[in-house]
Parts: sequence; structure tokens; C-alpha cells
Amino acid sequence: MSTESLKSPEAGNDADAVRAHVAEAYTAAIDRVSSRGGCCSPPPVGVAAQTAGYGDELSSVPEGAAASSFGCGNPLSVKGVLEGQTVLDLGSGAGLDLVLAAKRVGPTGRAIGVDMTDAMIDAATRHLEQAGVPWAEVRRGVIEDLPVDAGAVDWVISNCVINLSPQKEAVFAEIARVLSPGGQFSVSDIVAEDLPEEILGHAAAHAACVAGAISEADYVAGLEAAGLVDVEVFDRQVYDADQLRAMVASDLQDLGVEAPELEEAVARAAGRVASVRVTGRRP
Repeated sequence: MSTESLKSPEAGNDADAVRAHVAEAYTAAIDRVSSRGGCCSPPPVGVAAQTAGYGDELSSVPEGAAASSFGCGNPLSVKGVLEGQTVLDLGSGAGLDLVLAAKRVGPTGRAIGVDMTDAMIDAATRHLEQAGVPWAEVRRGVIEDLPVDAGAVDWVISNCVINLSPQKEAVFAEIARVLSPGGQFSVSDIVAEDLPEEILGHAAAHAACVAGAISEADYVAGLEAAGLVDVEVFDRQVYDADQLRAMVASDLQDLGVEAPELEEAVARAAGRVASVRVTGRRP
């Protein structure tokens, strides 16, 4: 596997520029959450998290945390997160999974979120306070260089974030670094196979969790190359044309993509994009 396959598909991509665009897109997304879905969550506000694999547990989190969820699955659907453990949430956003993780580990544990977007950090901090979980915190940083000590966490979780990184190889290495021996990860994310240039070439499609996605095989191989083991893929949901259109259409139209071109791109990408949950551990 070439390390190039772990980078965003756009040729000549600049990592800082991609991060800046993603941060801008998510700041705008949380501002408009009352009227429009965000990355990976085409259903209406308040429905996105439930349709992404959450259930009754949403009743225990602040309403704003669920409404501002831009995920593609439930990384905490695993049963192994225990009281007293430390959980790290990569790209913790408005804090939905961070709140749920904090409730799982309880006051004898720790829940740490890392995000690079001011608006998301502010929202998550507010939601943690509302949830009454002072053993949880949000740290400012990027997932390619985590502000977390080596071997410090029992679990790494993430929800539709790693696909946004232009340096996935670094993210996978950081997961391996921060996990304690035997520590585990559970990641919900988007993978894609052979996307058309009409989608790959647009920064907005990157922020919509599509253009930056790599193949499932490269995703698994990247985690294994970082030294992680027992890597398995679960909960695979392949997106059809209607679901893809909901994910990327409005942003691509804002950039001037004409309807016929958009429909052709969506039709060609249908069946090539999927949300998955990937688990594994550090040996």
C-alpha cells in the first residue's frame, strides 16, 4: 500500500488549506443546523443521530448535542467501554459522542475530545456542562498531532472525521501512539471507491465527507501499517444516489456545479460510497 493512498485524492492538496476549509464548513454548519443537515447527515435536524445508529441513549444527552451531530454512525455501539476507563474522541464536534462516552466511563473515568474548530469546541463545552459530566473535557488540536500523552487512553473513538484528514497516515499513527497496550478503537467513517472527478475536484465535497474518503481496503491497511491489530469492518451501509445527493448536492450547487453535471456525478458515485464502523486494538 502506498502512503499516497492515505492522503486526500485531490492532487497537490495542501493540508493546512484543507483543514481551514473544513473548519469554515463546520462553523457554518453548526450555525445553520436548524435549517439544513451537515456532513454525513442528510436527515432533518434531530433525526440524523437516531438514523446513524443511536437509540434511547439520546434521551440522556442535551438536545443541542444530538441536533448538531454530523456523524455517520455510532462508534459507541461497542460494549467494551467500561466505567473508570479513559476515552478519546477524535474530532469531537458538538460533543454528542463525548457526552455519551463520559456517561459510560463515569466519574472515575475520563472522556477527552479533540477538535480544531472554535464553534465546535464552544458547543461541546456547553453541552458537557449541561450534561453534568465534569470528568469530560475538550482540547484544541488536530487529529494528526493529538494533544494527548502516549499510551494514555483505553479507547479511541471517532465519528465521520478521519475521512476529512488530508494526512490519514498520521492519524492512524496517532491512534496507535495514544492507546495503552491492549487499548481499543471504534471508528465510524466514510469510505469510497473510484469516485468521479466531478466530486473529487471540489473542496465542498471534501467537507461533506465524500471527496476525502479512501477505499475500505486502504483504510484497513493504513490502520494495520500503524501497528494496530484485529482490524475489522462492521455496520457497512452503502449509499444510493438519493443519499449521496442529500450529502453533497447543495454544497456543489453553491460552487456553481450545474444540475446535469451534478446528477451525472451522483449517478456515477452511487454504490461507491459507504459508511462503516471499524474496530481494532493496539497489541
